[in-house]
Amino acid sequence: MSDYESHAGQRPAAWYENWTEGPESPWRDRPDPSAEREYRTLTYERDGRIARITFDRPDKGNAITPDTPVDLAHAVERADLDPRVHVILVSGRGKGFCGGYDLDLFAERGFASAGGSDEVTGTAVDPIAQAVNHNPWGTWDPMLDYAMMSRFNRGFASLLHANKPTVAKLHGFAVAGGTDIALYSDQIICADDTKIGYPPTRVWGIPAAGMWAHRLGDQRAKRLLFTGDCLTGKQAAEWGLAVESWPADELDARTEALVERIARMPVNQLMMAKLALNSSLLAQGVATSGMVSTVFDGISRHTREGYAFQLRSATVGFREAVRERDEPFGDHKRGQAGDQD
Repeated sequence: MSDYESHAGQRPAAWYENWTEGPESPWRDRPDPSAEREYRTLTYERDGRIARITFDRPDKGNAITPDTPVDLAHAVERADLDPRVHVILVSGRGKGFCGGYDLDLFAERGFASAGGSDEVTGTAVDPIAQAVNHNPWGTWDPMLDYAMMSRFNRGFASLLHANKPTVAKLHGFAVAGGTDIALYSDQIICADDTKIGYPPTRVWGIPAAGMWAHRLGDQRAKRLLFTGDCLTGKQAAEWGLAVESWPADELDARTEALVERIARMPVNQLMMAKLALNSSLLAQGVATSGMVSTVFDGISRHTREGYAFQLRSATVGFREAVRERDEPFGDHKRGQAGDQD
């Protein structure tokens, strides 16, 4: 009789309790996971059932560095393993979500970072080794390039492969490599005036994540990548790329409403729903799309046109090179929002 009386079914709506709550929880009397971890490119905090990952290079438009995918993958795994977390929210601090790869690092200075991570020295992602592999007068090894870019992709794809739902909140700009991150999220919510797109398809880039067709369908993905044009957040919602779009001053409140609604669900229900739906998405060939797109992204940076853009960036600076790239399309001034690519 005592077992019956203590059963969760005797408590009102006990199915909405967190994994760590209730006398029968496997985590009863267990300590909380360690909160000690410093990241170079983002911050992490748990707020009730919500894990908040926030890109934190606002002075650089949250531009991607070699640390970004490592930091992101660790933070996502941290949230995925924390039984208190039901949903993972990714956003950017400052004027925008993410302006793409840091062209000051990758174009102007030829991958030569200042004070890079000790963990990458002497590896396939060593900035100096990659700079040598990007020498326009040298011999390009496409698999050394792939070894680097596939690891960026792998880190970003942690948002898709996490067991728990991931939500990307976009504001200001989510362009170029920033879209590789956003499109791996399960849900995108954005401000109406957010700039979303991949202008580097005009020269020196192909979306390595390969997610555009999976998220938008063939024709609409091609419409954007054949021109390098961008969508507004409002258009992204109309096209089905974003699940919701709101005026910028309402975005925070609307995002909180969404993630709080998701967080009410039992975490195991969320996991099963995501894994079931992901099975269909993965069956479409997401892994193959990413592999092929990553290879072509490398090729695009080593064509005659790609080398011209790289050398032009090193000579006059990437902002001038981007101006020359975008001015014929009439959208250069709008492209200045992120100052990256």
